[in-house]
Amino acid sequence: MTVCEYKPGLEGVPATQSGISYVDGQQGILEYRGISIEELALKSTFLETSYLLIWGGLPTKPELEEFEYEIRHHRRLKYRIRDMMKCFPERGHPMDALQACAAALGLFYSKRALDDPTYIQNAVVRLLAKIPTMVAAFQLMRKGNDPVQPCDDLDYAANFLYMLNEREPDPLAARIFDICLTLHAEHTINASTFSAMVTASTLTDPYAVVASAVGTLAGPLHGGANEEVIDMLQQIGSVENVRPFVDECITRKSRIMGFGHRVYKVKDPRATILQKLAEQLFAKFGRDEYYDIALELEQVISEKLAHKGVYPNVDFYSGLVYRKLGIPTDLFTPVFAIARVAGWLAHWKEQLEANRIFRPTQIYTGRRNQAYTPLAERPHLWDKTLQHQV
Repeated sequence: MTVCEYKPGLEGVPATQSGISYVDGQQGILEYRGISIEELALKSTFLETSYLLIWGGLPTKPELEEFEYEIRHHRRLKYRIRDMMKCFPERGHPMDALQACAAALGLFYSKRALDDPTYIQNAVVRLLAKIPTMVAAFQLMRKGNDPVQPCDDLDYAANFLYMLNEREPDPLAARIFDICLTLHAEHTINASTFSAMVTASTLTDPYAVVASAVGTLAGPLHGGANEEVIDMLQQIGSVENVRPFVDECITRKSRIMGFGHRVYKVKDPRATILQKLAEQLFAKFGRDEYYDIALELEQVISEKLAHKGVYPNVDFYSGLVYRKLGIPTDLFTPVFAIARVAGWLAHWKEQLEANRIFRPTQIYTGRRNQAYTPLAERPHLWDKTLQHQV
């Protein structure tokens, strides 16, 4: 057997074949099932886009209406899940709460009929419907309040903002949030999607698949960058401080949050759309105090690092949008998860269609043919144990 070249992090190594999304990082192209992200953001909705991703094509009007109806009427949580959430510590991170709740859903729908289209349909509906309710409910519960029940009269995005802020949102705010969900719904084989695929390949239930992906997204090297962008803008403090900040980062070779991408070598197309969304929000509800700092930061980095392919990514402007929508900073990543459930489920379904369990190999770097040393003949270890006891 030929030993392949080791690539840290599997960088550039194809892990699957997929027809779900396409990225061209040199030209700044992102497509879902062949449709550009710009067109979907302008013309579609998150639930229509979710249908496209998961089922492989745009729905007819009756299909979309039925899909929306099913999700609208499956938003509520089992009371036992709400009771479980009341026991979570108030200082716990919302991503940990979300992972626990997603996994708990599997206890209530434990039948694994992965060859049954009805089972797959129901699982898709439940996860898309209930994940936003879980995020909003934990936000209110950790403040000591009862969760707001979903409103059947509101669409997907508006209902989440209603449950979160305890008031019906402005139509513009709801539409912009819906576009944000569309932008974050899918992005090929990133860390959390790969985690979902590996879990799915064992033929476990989809609730465990999503819980696995949420746990992976919770890691600071994958999710949470938009939270750190806000922290960075606060740290910079003023437009005048931007250039010295960038110069220091370049000198120290430290990361500038919200810039650079493993795939994109031009401005992330999602960042371009999010910037326009931010400006629409600011025009109606007032300009964010950090937006001018963000604009200056993009300009300075363009001057100094564009030749290295360092441009704003999806996280740079999304935090400013979420702030204006009244979303707390530590909910930014759970909101990302609400959107990405669509992509995870699309890859779960695609994995089932031609499943083979993931079993990569390794390049062994340890010692071999070592003799076992009896415990009594390991004095250095024994001495350390005695010293610890003393």
